[in-house]
Formats: sequence, C-alpha cells, structure tokens
Amino acid sequence: MALTGFCNSRQLLDRHMTEDRQVPLRTWANSCVLRERKVFAEGEEIGSGQHYKPAQESRWVQRLPISAEDGIIMDYAPQGEPTSSDVYEEEALQKYLNRLPGPLSFQELMPGLLRREVEVAISKLGLLFDKTYAWDIFSDMMRSQILCTIPNTDLPKPFTDTTRAILVDWLIQVHEVFQFSEETLYLAVHLLNRALRLIKVSISGLQLLGVVCLFLAAKREECLLPEVSELCYLMENAYSKKQLLRMERRVLIGLKFDLYHCPPLHFLLVSASIARCSDKVVWMARYLLELSLLEGRCVVYLPAQLAGAALRLARKILQESAAPEAEMAWCIASSIHIGSEAVLISIMQIMAIAAARAQTRETRATFIKFSTVQTLHVSMHPALKAAPGLLGLSCPQT
Repeated sequence: MALTGFCNSRQLLDRHMTEDRQVPLRTWANSCVLRERKVFAEGEEIGSGQHYKPAQESRWVQRLPISAEDGIIMDYAPQGEPTSSDVYEEEALQKYLNRLPGPLSFQELMPGLLRREVEVAISKLGLLFDKTYAWDIFSDMMRSQILCTIPNTDLPKPFTDTTRAILVDWLIQVHEVFQFSEETLYLAVHLLNRALRLIKVSISGLQLLGVVCLFLAAKREECLLPEVSELCYLMENAYSKKQLLRMERRVLIGLKFDLYHCPPLHFLLVSASIARCSDKVVWMARYLLELSLLEGRCVVYLPAQLAGAALRLARKILQESAAPEAEMAWCIASSIHIGSEAVLISIMQIMAIAAARAQTRETRATFIKFSTVQTLHVSMHPALKAAPGLLGLSCPQT
C-alpha cells in the first residue's frame, strides 16, 4: 500500500529487459508481419460453395460495464457512443453534488483548473503510478464519501461519548505499538462507530469490540498482521482467542462484510498539496483531524468537511503569511470542502475546544503522539490553548 492507502501501481513489463531474456508474447506478436490477404468481392465464392458477405461496419471497444464483477466482462459497448453506465455515473454525481448544502454548483466544483491541480497533487503525493486515473479516483472519493457517515450521534444506552473516547484513545496507543498506517486507525474507528450502533455489546465486551475493529482494519490496510495471541496479550488475556474470533464473525456479519471507508486524511493531504501549505500547517491539521476521532459529534460529518475544517483551523492557529499565489491556490483547494460555511465553523469549534483541552484530558494519546520531533511538536504549540477564542468561543477551564 502507498503512503495514503491507495494502490501502489507497478509496471507489468520490465523496461530494463536485456536481449538474452525471454521476450514477452505481446512484443513477439507485434513483430510479426501480417500476411497479404485476398480481397473478395461481394458474391464471389470463397470455397466449398460459400459466398462472401460483407459484414456490417462497426468498431467495438471492450468497456467494462457496471454489472461486471470480479474482472469478468459481461458485455461490449460500441466505440464513439456514450454508454449508459457513463451517463448514469455522471448524472448520479451531478445530482449528488447539487444536493449537498452550500453555494457551490457542479460546474463551480469541478473546473478544469481544479482537475489539473488534483492530478498534480496526487502525482506529487505518490498515490498513483499513472496520473491518468487521478481525476477518476478523486471523483469516486467525492461520490462515495457519503457512505462513510453515520446518520446521528446517538449511542446505545450503556455507552456514552466519554466511554467511547476512552476506548478510541486506547486504540490509538495500540495502533502506535504495531506501527500501523494512519488509514488503519481511521478505518478502525469508523468500523467501531458503525458496530456500536448495529451490534449489541455489553460494557465488558467493549474493549474486545474495539480490538476486533482494529484487527479488521489491519487486514484491509496492512501487509503484516499481528497474531491473535498478541492482541489477547494486550488485553491482559481477559479474552480468549476463541472469543476474539467469534466477535470478529459477529462484526463482519453485522456490517455485512462492508469495510469500505474514505478517510478524511486523503482529502486533507490532497487539499494541502493543492493549497501549497507548509509542513507545519499540514501536521497541525493532521493533529486536529485525529483529535476529531475522539469526538462523538464528528461522526455525522463528511470526510471532506472534516478535512477542510482541520486545514482551515490549522491556518488560523498558526497565522502564517502566505504569498498571493498561495492564496489563489487556497481558493482552488477550498472548493473541495463541500458544505455550508456554518457546517465548517461548527466542526472548527469542536476541534478548537478539543485542542485546548487535549493536554489536560485523560485521553492524551494523540497529544503525546504529535509532540515529537517528527511531528514538529504541533500539539505543544502555545496558540492551541487560545484556539476557541479565535472562533469567538470562551476558552475552556483547565
């Protein structure tokens, strides 16, 4: 997997192939000379009493339709004519974007300039080998991110936002122990949010549920997985291997094996690259974004909205002077953060209060994680304590 979870494409052919190596069949086939073929006139006998009939002129190109699964081609579409799948996807994307709150329309959201900037940003981040597919992947991210949200913030009665925050804070520590990727953490918390609302779990089984969600996220994102015995050891052997595997089956059945998630980290990195943000702004935004994992009120927002609010608040806290070119780039990047201004301000207020309290809370795993040299000590920035005041809020009591 690449740095942000996208598939790391590799070349299928060896460009450093020498002459003594075996030549691929496709290269061998291209080197063959076509034989001369006799052109038959209509009605002329070909042989065995058969007459030549001209076939209807039509050019065909293999195009995978929506109904195709597992790489099986179900049909072919004529070249030069728009397929029903293309029209359907474009109309669905347009209806979805127009349905979102905010002043941005479909034409304003995806101008040609934004498309070029997205392709350049994804290429710089090393997310794809061929940037030809960059805009397609970004469009799919925008279209499918609505599947990552939860309708409301309500939790089952035995659990509270404080209980959930303690569990997420512990999962962040376990995530650090195994040195998993950031996508694994965001996916694990997302699966936990869904599982808490779909599966009946007691207070005593809440820790087991969190570990199972982290284990499933690692299976999807990581190359090396921990042993089940290691996970049980981290829980002080309070649960057996059999109990962990049984809970894993319950979670997969409850989620209907749907482990998809479009993390806000992807939108954050792309937006920051387009806006030409400094490293400190990016690390500050990543810190604020990870703090939002502890906040139960943030589960109802779209990933692009969370990323936009984190990046905007980071710029406001650090107050770095930007060149005119950078401001123009920021305007282009801001078009990705769909939603009304009131929604972004609401998210920024939640993040600002969380950042001001992070150092004194019991759940300090994220604060410690972003206080290192590698993260530029962003969690210890003195302006974070006054972050709510930048948004017109009263600073919380420490």
